[in-house]
Amino acid sequence: MGTLVTCKEIEKHFGTRELFSGLSIGFEDGERVGFLGPNGAGKTTFMKILAGLEFATGGEVNRRRSLRIVFLEQEDRFSEGVTVEQALLEALADYPMEDYERETQASIIMSKFGYENPDQKVEALSGGWRKRLAIARAVIQEPDLLLMDEPTNHLDLEGIQWLENLLLAAPFSFIAVSHDRYFLDRVTTRVVELNQTYPDGYFSVSGNYTMFLEKRADYLESRLARQVTMTNIVRREDAFLKSKAKARRTKSKVRIDEAYRLKDELRDLSQRNAHSVKAGIDFRGSGRQSKKLLQANGLSKSLGGKVLFSDFSIMLSPGMRLGILGPNGSGKTTLIRVLTGSLPPDEGTVKLAENLRVVVFDQNREALPQDVTLREALAGKDDHVEFRGQDIHIRAWSKRFLFTVDQLDMPVGDLSGGEQARILIARLMLQPMDLLILDEPTNDLDITSLDVLEESLLEFDGAIVLVSHDRFMLDRVCTEFVGLVGDGQVGHYGDRAQWQARKSAGNAGNSKKNKAKKAKGKASQSGLSSGEKYELREMEATIQEADALVESCQRATEDPNVAGDHAEVEKRWNEFQTAQKKAEMLYARWEELEAKAK
Repeated sequence: MGTLVTCKEIEKHFGTRELFSGLSIGFEDGERVGFLGPNGAGKTTFMKILAGLEFATGGEVNRRRSLRIVFLEQEDRFSEGVTVEQALLEALADYPMEDYERETQASIIMSKFGYENPDQKVEALSGGWRKRLAIARAVIQEPDLLLMDEPTNHLDLEGIQWLENLLLAAPFSFIAVSHDRYFLDRVTTRVVELNQTYPDGYFSVSGNYTMFLEKRADYLESRLARQVTMTNIVRREDAFLKSKAKARRTKSKVRIDEAYRLKDELRDLSQRNAHSVKAGIDFRGSGRQSKKLLQANGLSKSLGGKVLFSDFSIMLSPGMRLGILGPNGSGKTTLIRVLTGSLPPDEGTVKLAENLRVVVFDQNREALPQDVTLREALAGKDDHVEFRGQDIHIRAWSKRFLFTVDQLDMPVGDLSGGEQARILIARLMLQPMDLLILDEPTNDLDITSLDVLEESLLEFDGAIVLVSHDRFMLDRVCTEFVGLVGDGQVGHYGDRAQWQARKSAGNAGNSKKNKAKKAKGKASQSGLSSGEKYELREMEATIQEADALVESCQRATEDPNVAGDHAEVEKRWNEFQTAQKKAEMLYARWEELEAKAK
């Protein structure tokens, strides 16, 4: 154990906008950190500063010598036209390795991450498998510290659970920016919130997300109580300060100075408590009482020769909150498009109530013009918006969504992804609706905004259809579920646990069928691909070279001529550990290939 990286009084400004200042924080070896903060607080920028990809405006960042930091960006970027294997080899291009070592590492990672075809083009992968590959590309670099910006984005529920298991068994430390509360609860040993509402600029708790919530609630409650107490004290001291000058001269100068200090402290405390407000999300229901808002009967739809769903029926009524579950590519978004009439079904009918008002929050979302100001994006050319029969000034409306007056004339393009998502929600709220359809609404929203969004959905008097990979939101909001498995079957479930049990049973059945098919194959047929056969033939020589390198590195660490040079000793010890780790991986891979060939 030891300190990996330490920040001392760092600050970051973009023009006149301050993200954070005076930030002093460290991260230790073995920690699994969840990193939170409101949209626009500078979480991604802070991670880039840690990784050395961006410089702080002031302060210093100290990293442990030879520390290997890998940054997993929120958006996956790959070279054009590369295959899965090439994408992994590119990640090792700058590492001092032989070609065969890179290829061996790539083969091991592909096997562990479930990629059966190394020649598959990355551009042909689904969003979920591209995200897995981005994670694989980070892991293959054997980081000491992995920085991850929203790693669950584009992963379906099964993919998120896979990532959780991967991180729980990982040999490296990590810091993850995420809004997935179940993910944070399961994988973290420490949670840090970056927020100017705290005196140090952040709040840190050892433990998982549940423990963080408890400690933060206690802290904020005590701070509010402190504000009440200080208000009473300052009221008395203020009366003292306003007393006649002659009387004040007889008082202690110490008390006068203390009175002014208390007033300054109360002002600062009040401002910090004011920063703790939440976004005022409140969807506008029409109040329609029709029992049948939408009636779907016998719906079927195929795309590209694949049956997504068949003989599906549902009735949506006011107060119903339907969650749609299924892996990526199973047809969730297609089902929404059929229900809303933007895509015709192959079979079946969809009947909407007369003059039904439907609002859709699409995962691709409307394109916000990046060159208009926040003021124009929220209210057009007016200074007021109409909400629930009231005219609300643009300043009050923007404040409701946690924007400051100074931001009103900023271009939308200068705002964070989460801030832009809040603009879209603000625009939706101005539309009265009977049916609200949300396709992945949680993308880019911070946890505070998610909490308020959920509260608003629970209070909405119309019907809701929700597609989301956020398990916390699904469990909290939805009253019933439908699950798609991608083979045309659609099931109705009372909760997500029922769907998970059904899906697990189906996976177990498919696994048995696959094993049976393999058993019926030709007895002489090897389970190895042509590339794996070549890899196995060359493995013995590869391992011999690796063992020789381990012995050479070990002798170098025992050289008495460098015993007094601590830097050289540490360097040689790190080289020995790296060589030993590679040898162990090769032996594990050899056993894996031997077992697969039987």
